[in-house]
Amino acid sequence: MLNKETAYSILDLAIISNGKTLIETFDDSLALAQLADTEGYARYWLAEHHNSDAIGSSATSILIGKIAEGTERIRVGSGGIMLPNHSPLIIAEQFGTLGTLYPKRIDLGLGRAPGTDQATAKAIRSDFYQAAMSFPDEVQKIQNYFSTENASEKVRANVAEGVSVPIYILGSSQDSAHLAAKKGLPYAFASHFATAHLIKAFEIYHREFQPSKVLDKPYTLAGVNIIVADTDEDAERISTSLYTMIINLLTGKRDRMQPPVEMNAQLRGIIQQSAVQQMLKYTFIGSKETVKVGIKSFMETTQVDELIAVTNIYAAEDRMKSYKLFAEIMKELNAEVA
Repeated sequence: MLNKETAYSILDLAIISNGKTLIETFDDSLALAQLADTEGYARYWLAEHHNSDAIGSSATSILIGKIAEGTERIRVGSGGIMLPNHSPLIIAEQFGTLGTLYPKRIDLGLGRAPGTDQATAKAIRSDFYQAAMSFPDEVQKIQNYFSTENASEKVRANVAEGVSVPIYILGSSQDSAHLAAKKGLPYAFASHFATAHLIKAFEIYHREFQPSKVLDKPYTLAGVNIIVADTDEDAERISTSLYTMIINLLTGKRDRMQPPVEMNAQLRGIIQQSAVQQMLKYTFIGSKETVKVGIKSFMETTQVDELIAVTNIYAAEDRMKSYKLFAEIMKELNAEVA
């Protein structure tokens, strides 16, 4: 049973739908963030990805600034910045600046994956593999740059020193759980696509957690795919765009998000394949009533502190409606606890 209220948030990839311009995509993201700002969502994160026809969130920190400027209450941040792609000094300067412009509203989620294919990762940074292996040290560098004690060091990020920008460790494997626990940082798991290690990673994180200056007890976040519509049939139809996107990803086909199609036997057979099923294990599609049952079960199983909803579908209006209905679900579930 549920014994605590659960925060709920949004992870956005600035999905580029077929027929949409990039500026229309960015404006749709802002409109969604403004809706989230009024519907009780805790935070709005953007994910760094590169060399994808369907994803527009490659210049993540710039988009974060646009979203923060156009909203009032909601926290805005990265889910995440793929740190091996970057210099820790530059990231500290970027997010220190954002944290100064939008006080106590900016989050810095850090991951160690490239957010792209191997060739592009090499184009971004020729020594990516070595940087990924140094991820714990790179995180520590960012923490140092944000500390006031760093003012006496030879290398400084003066715009970051003393600025309140919480750091989150992101992960899709058990390795990240050890690091988040050791550093006493909140831990966000990418279970919206990497489902195999969620439960074990949370167990490790809780067992090994060491209190820190920023967190006295474990705090977990989990990604879930959410598509809510008026009926189960409507939700299934618009979900076909997500299925097509996943199939394209697994087969190496590059394309923008495609319009929904009627579910057919061929498509249903493809999505029943083990690779697709594994990737979409924590995917909840249907009417409010259907999704509410599934989400409640997920929350009871994981005892997660915060859900991060990912709704990758074609039409902006369907996405807005889905997130509004999901907010209603979370408010109803939290009311049951209260």
